[in-house]
Amino acid sequence: MYLKSVTILREQFPKKNRDYPFTIPSLAKIDTIEFPRNVTFFVGENGSGKSTLLEAIAYQCEFNTGSGGRNNYYHVDRGEAAFGDYIRLSWLPKMTQGFFLRAESFYQFASHVDETARLALRPYEAYGGKSLHEQSHGEAFLALFTHRFGKKGIYLLDEPEAALSPARQLSLLAVMRRLEREGGSQFIIATHSPILLGYPGAQILSFDSAPLREIAYEETDHYQITRRFLENRQRFLTELFDEV
Repeated sequence: MYLKSVTILREQFPKKNRDYPFTIPSLAKIDTIEFPRNVTFFVGENGSGKSTLLEAIAYQCEFNTGSGGRNNYYHVDRGEAAFGDYIRLSWLPKMTQGFFLRAESFYQFASHVDETARLALRPYEAYGGKSLHEQSHGEAFLALFTHRFGKKGIYLLDEPEAALSPARQLSLLAVMRRLEREGGSQFIIATHSPILLGYPGAQILSFDSAPLREIAYEETDHYQITRRFLENRQRFLTELFDEV
């Protein structure tokens, strides 16, 4: 593990006119968030603060907050981390290698790779040998995970399942396991996927609680709703449609 904890610098919050993200309930009453394991998942409804915190961590790591690592220089609208100046990271040891993936701006990252490839001797070596735009969305994500991610690094992923079929989500789990075992890589992932959340031994932090708290896999809505649906699909849908 590399990132040990995140401290919320509440004393530096704006004194007046506090708007989002300073009013997020999950972050309002917590001072320190510990990361005791190599794999941590952030779960919660949209707007609960999980992406906000993940972007802030990426900002403090000096990763491109659109998508990228330390050496990816390009601009993306809404690529700034509003909470980034209000947290402090504690490391053991400090890790500078890694990557931040924001699924919604991956297209712009792929375009940035094409721009920089024109000056490279082996332009797409880190992405499977060809432009990310020449691959399907899911193929491009897996090419990134397989070829760009190294054995030692911290990888921050914001809803990576957005482009991945269930089978490719399992492939991502396999990549994570290999990188964790071979080099101790650390992953912090915001997700809605019950497949990804099933990674063995992972820490799961719920942002639907105020303050956020660690929960078991079986406690997540993702597991409970999916299981209920799969065990009795017809009854589930009948109950759902009766409420409409």
